[in-house]
Amino acid sequence: MPDDFLIARNPEPDSTLPYLLRIPLGSTGIVVKAKDTWPRTSRIYCHRATEWPAEPEILERTRTRDCTRRGAAIDLVLDRGRENRSQFVLTYARGREAIFWQSARTAKQARPNVRTPTARALGVEDVEILVDVHERYAWTFPTQQVRTRKHPLPAGDYAICLGESIVAAVERKSLADLVATLTGGKLRYLLAELAALPRAALVVEERYSQVFALDRVRPAVVADGLAEAQARFPTVPIVFTDTRALAQEWTYRFLVACRQEISDTGGAVTRVADLTTGIPLPAAEPTLAEIRRWAIENGYAVSDRGRIAASIRAAYATRADAP
Repeated sequence: MPDDFLIARNPEPDSTLPYLLRIPLGSTGIVVKAKDTWPRTSRIYCHRATEWPAEPEILERTRTRDCTRRGAAIDLVLDRGRENRSQFVLTYARGREAIFWQSARTAKQARPNVRTPTARALGVEDVEILVDVHERYAWTFPTQQVRTRKHPLPAGDYAICLGESIVAAVERKSLADLVATLTGGKLRYLLAELAALPRAALVVEERYSQVFALDRVRPAVVADGLAEAQARFPTVPIVFTDTRALAQEWTYRFLVACRQEISDTGGAVTRVADLTTGIPLPAAEPTLAEIRRWAIENGYAVSDRGRIAASIRAAYATRADAP
């Protein structure tokens, strides 16, 4: 296998791709035509060349530290301090092979570099979002004006209430989790639970285009499975939101909009269920501060911090003013 990454001038005078690259992979390497010598500001389109010229005009020769094919991508690491890591992504466009050369910088720029707004959704001031108790690494909604509270949810990971009823919920998934849920046969059951709520959605923290970059499962299987799931459960949209931050922003505004819409219609919920059949919330667990404050007011000896005796907890649970 050739050890050096070579850049030469394309001998074809009329070509719109003026450079030749020899990627050190395989016994003779892979030769492609390229539009530039490095992906500095954007991805570079490449096209496979027939062969390396016999007497090339070498412009750059760099020793390679690593060159490995991983699925639909070739990861290239060069032995130099700067501009040393890049990736060639092999795909198809209009039925023909296409190769895109990208670096970490240009891949990041391909993602939306946006600032989420800080204005309240629909002008609503008091927003509390329930977070399922089983949710790991839960969203905190750092740029949204909202407070969160842990509660067991019948479906979804995040929910909002009107009165004592859950009126909307959102299930969040990473792309890897979504693929595992779909291929494992659990997605339809998850969507069925969400469809039982007045409003619901499934949010994916990734771009839809990444479905077709999967290498451990056929992309067509995932794409068909998502389409079938959406056709079976049309009231539960599957939304791809590019990033975790945008997923939180979309979820926040979706939940608030659902509550506002149901409130404005007087509790009427079309196609799913009336608000009066919403799922009642369990009573919130008392905090240690609330129990400690009640114990002091009622003459119990209790420390300023730490654990509270079981007897005091039992007395609080059976207090005269308990609901």
